[in-house]
Amino acid sequence: MSSIKNLLVIINPASGQDQPMLAIMNRAFKTANVNWDVKLTKEAGDAERFAREAVAAGVDAVAVYGGDGTVMEVASGLSGTNTPLGIFPGGSANVMSIELGIPGNLEEAIALVCGDARQTRVIDMGHVHNLRRDHSFLLRLGVGFFAETTKGAEREAKNRIGALAYTLSALQALPKVQKSRYRITLDGGEVVEEEGAAAFIANSSSLGIPGLTLAKKVAVDDGLLDVIVLRGMDIGTILTAAANAAGLVENLPHWQAHSITLEADPPQSIECDGEVIEDTPVTTSIVPGAVHVIVPNVAAIESAKNEIEEAS
Repeated sequence: MSSIKNLLVIINPASGQDQPMLAIMNRAFKTANVNWDVKLTKEAGDAERFAREAVAAGVDAVAVYGGDGTVMEVASGLSGTNTPLGIFPGGSANVMSIELGIPGNLEEAIALVCGDARQTRVIDMGHVHNLRRDHSFLLRLGVGFFAETTKGAEREAKNRIGALAYTLSALQALPKVQKSRYRITLDGGEVVEEEGAAAFIANSSSLGIPGLTLAKKVAVDDGLLDVIVLRGMDIGTILTAAANAAGLVENLPHWQAHSITLEADPPQSIECDGEVIEDTPVTTSIVPGAVHVIVPNVAAIESAKNEIEEAS
C-alpha cells in the first residue's frame, strides 16, 4: 500500500471524548512527515461534503475523528471512490472501529494510518430509500426497543459516561416496550411475518465490545443485509440475545437478503447508526464494496512481533 503524504482529517467537535486531539495529531503527523489539514463539522451533512471535496482535491486519504454517526457521514462522501478512509475513534461507542480492529487509542490509530502495518478492507454500506430523505448506514438500523434506547441516551449523558448512557437508557425503556407485527419482504419476493419488540437490519456484526457480535454470520463485506427479530424484551429474551451475540446460540429469527422492506403494525421508531430517523415502514438495500477503510495488516504486525522476539 502506497504511503500517505496528504491527508484531510474531519473532526466532529461534539464527539464524546475529551482529549487534546489536535496536539496529538500535530505531533504524530509531524513525526510521520504527513501533510495534513483539518475540517470541523458544525451541522449534519458537513462531514459528507468535506469528504467529497477532499476526493475532488486529490488527497491520499480522508480520516475522521468522531463517533459512528460521523464515520458514517464521511464514508458516505467516500462511497464509490478509491480514496481510503482512516478512522480515529472519538465517540461514545466507536462500534465500527471495534468491528474492524482499529485501535481505540488516538495515537495508535494515527500510527496505523501513517505506518506500514496497514491494509485496506473494502466494506459494504446499507442504504435507506423510502423515507423523506435518504440515509446510509455502516452498522445497522435498530427498530423498536433499540430506537427508543437511542432516543433516551442524551448527548450530555453520552459525553459524561460514554456507552453506559445507552445501558441506562435501555433500562428505562424496557418497561415501556410494546410488540408489533413485523412483515418483512426479502429481495422483493419472499415475505415473512414475526411478532417482535425489536429488530435489526444489519450490515455489521459488532455490538461495540471486542468479541461480542450480533450473530456469527453477519459480515460487513459479504454483500448482504441481515434482519434479526427479538420477539420479546423480557429477561429471558435479553439473555438469549446476549448468548446469540457471543456466538453460543443461533436461534433468533434471522434472514439475509440484498434488499429488505420491514413494516410494523403498529409502527415503530427507527435509529440509523445512532441517529433516530423516522418510523416504519422502511426499505433498505446493500451497496457492496462501497468504501475502502484502512485497517491493521494482521500478518505484517505478527511478522514484526516475531522479528522483535527473535532479536531479543
